[in-house]
Amino acid sequence: MKSIFDRVSIECSKLVTESYSTSFSLATRMLSSSIRNDIYNIYGFVRFADEIVDTFHDYDKETLFNDFERSLENALDNKISLNPILNSFQKTYHQYQIPKHLVDSFMKSMRMDLNKNIYTTQEEYKEYIYGSADVVGLMCLCVFVNGDQKQYEELKDAAKALGSAFQKINFLRDLKADYEELNRSYFPNTNLLDLDEQSKILIVAEIKEDLRLGYDGILKLPNSSKFGVYTAYKYYSKLLNKLKKTPSREIKNARIRIPNYQKFGLLAKSYVNYKLNLF
Repeated sequence: MKSIFDRVSIECSKLVTESYSTSFSLATRMLSSSIRNDIYNIYGFVRFADEIVDTFHDYDKETLFNDFERSLENALDNKISLNPILNSFQKTYHQYQIPKHLVDSFMKSMRMDLNKNIYTTQEEYKEYIYGSADVVGLMCLCVFVNGDQKQYEELKDAAKALGSAFQKINFLRDLKADYEELNRSYFPNTNLLDLDEQSKILIVAEIKEDLRLGYDGILKLPNSSKFGVYTAYKYYSKLLNKLKKTPSREIKNARIRIPNYQKFGLLAKSYVNYKLNLF
C-alpha cells in the first residue's frame, strides 16, 4: 500500500531532521502534531540539497545536484518519488500549495554554492539569502497558515526576516568552517581573515533587526505553530547573544555552540513564557 511508503517517507524526513539539527528538531516537536510532519518534510528536502553542495567533497557535486533537481521536478510533477525525502516533500508541497517559485529560488541559491564562493555586493548577498533562507521560512508559513492567503500575506515579511536571521546567525557561527573548509565568504565587504569587532557589531545589528521583525510575526501565528517558532526564535537569539559576547578572533577560530542542557533549559523557560502569555 502506498500509505505505508508515505509513512516510511515521512519517518525518513523526521530522521534527517533529528540527525542533522538538535535545535531545529527540538523546536519542531513543539509544533502541533497536525503540522509537525510537514515541517520535517520541508527540512529533509532543504537539508539534502544543502548536503550535496556542502559536504560531498569526494564526489561530483554538480552531477549529484543535477540528478537531485531532476528527481525533485519529477516528484512534484508525478506526486510520487522513490526517493523518500522527495516523496514526503512533494506531499507537503501539494497539500499546502507551496508556490513553485519558492522551491525554484531555493534550488537556485543551492546551485550558487557549487561555484560561487565570495559575495562582494549587497545585491548578490540578498539574492542568496532570499533563496537559501527566506523562502524556507515562507514554505513553513504556507503550512502554518494552512491556506489562509490573507494571513500569509500579513506574515510573509516577518517569515522572511526570521529565515534571514537564522541563516545569518548560522553564517556567523560557522564562519571558520565556511571559510577554511568551503572557501566561502557570505558577508559582503568583510575580510574574514581579519574580522574585527566593528564588522561583527554591524553584522549583529543587522541580525537583531531581522529578529525584531520576525518576532512581531510570531505573535500573530496560529496556536498550532506559535510555540514551536517561538522556541526556535529564543534559541537563535541566545546563540546570537553568545556570538556578540565572543571576541571576533575566537569566532574565527572555533564554532560557537549552545550546550544541550542549555537548550532544554531554554525550552522550559520558553514554555513557561508561552503558557503565561509573557511574550
